[in-house]
Amino acid sequence: MRGRETIAALIPHQGLMCLWEEVVSWDDTRIALRSTGHRDAAHPLRSHGRLRAVHLCEYGAQAMAVHGGLLGQASGAPVRPGMLVALRGVQLHVDTLDDLPGALEAEAEVLMQGDDSQQYAFRIHHAGSLLAEGRASVVLGT
Repeated sequence: MRGRETIAALIPHQGLMCLWEEVVSWDDTRIALRSTGHRDAAHPLRSHGRLRAVHLCEYGAQAMAVHGGLLGQASGAPVRPGMLVALRGVQLHVDTLDDLPGALEAEAEVLMQGDDSQQYAFRIHHAGSLLAEGRASVVLGT
């Protein structure tokens, strides 16, 4: 559907730090994305050769940012930058990601949308297995 260039134009993260490669689908309340970048030895979040599951929270936050960017683009309204302020109910079901052979897939869903803040739920899967889930809150800038 929409590739890495479109995604990079919607979020502040660039280069390899732009973690998602493809928007699979989206609507007013949800987004689904896919990426294989977790297998890249040059992944910017790797430490001592490992990509730890805690970094799936960043994948979830970027899914939210992509969704917000697409909503802004569709409405013609300027996209407001957001700052991640809270993670809640995060559950990690793996320790590391680097051994996973296929694509990571994410779903993010708007739970609450205010004038100056948003809350999303996110879930990250690999080959049908749940890797991580949680909720994230963002305060929107001007």
